Amino acid sequence: MMPDLGKYAGAVLSSYALSILLIVVLVVVSILRARKVKAELAQIEERQKRGR
Repeated sequence: MMPDLGKYAGAVLSSYALSILLIVVLVVVSILRARKVKAELAQIEERQKRGR
């Protein structure tokens, strides 16, 4: 159940929405970056194996 926010309802709810959106964006960016770094690391390791 949602508490009565009175005249501040719009500001509070939009702040919650913006915060949730930013958290989702940060998670997505982190996942994409992790995939890129993992692929780059795999390439480096493969080059090192072939160099020996």
